[in-house]
Amino acid sequence: MKDVGLWTIFKVVLNHSHLCCPDQVEMLKQHRELSMFVRRTIKTHEEAGIRPSKTYQSFVATADSHRELGFIEKDVMNYITRELNLEGDHYIKHAFWADVRSRAAFDYFGNVVSFDNTYNTNRYNLVLGSFVGMNHHGQSTLLGCALMKNEDIQSFKWLFECWLRCMRGKAPKGILTDQCASIQRAIELWMPTTIHRWCIWHIMKKIPSKLNGYKGHNEIEQDMSHVVWNSNTKEAFDRNWIDLF
Repeated sequence: MKDVGLWTIFKVVLNHSHLCCPDQVEMLKQHRELSMFVRRTIKTHEEAGIRPSKTYQSFVATADSHRELGFIEKDVMNYITRELNLEGDHYIKHAFWADVRSRAAFDYFGNVVSFDNTYNTNRYNLVLGSFVGMNHHGQSTLLGCALMKNEDIQSFKWLFECWLRCMRGKAPKGILTDQCASIQRAIELWMPTTIHRWCIWHIMKKIPSKLNGYKGHNEIEQDMSHVVWNSNTKEAFDRNWIDLF
């Protein structure tokens, strides 16, 4: 017996005390089950970024009715949360995306490409890498992007292979990247004919930390920035750089 205030409970019957509706008995929890085929399909859809609700509706459409499935949408969600997420780092590693518009833009503006991997997502700790070109209006145009779990040579080899395959195997004449040894090695392996240069923005960003210990470093930074950004030709840069020192 338990007194809960307004009511006093004498007895609790946890089993069903009434007959179940015959046409709904299969939807009770103890009767619902995900087959191996359904589990594989859910995992494939999850890796492709398809929402669980869309995955469930595809099963319904195939079976003509949700009553013919033997499971409900909540079972799909529970399987993703309980089973697939247990795979952790081995489950979500890399994802690459490029569309027809990106491929068409590369055909016109793919001579020199910038690859940037300095963005990092907070929730899943995935690195965002983007291939960017410049169109005839001087505007940036996206040529492909990826989410990566690791930034080692194998990861970049995988990414460049996917990107080149999407661009019909045509490598750019030049590529600009951060000062990353893994990226450099992957480019040497997959784009050996491409001229690789470090991005000037990343170089200039590191100058304050490199010169911070020197007297008059603010003036040096300003003079270096002037030489870098206002030298319109190679000859002008070489002349101004020599004059600087």
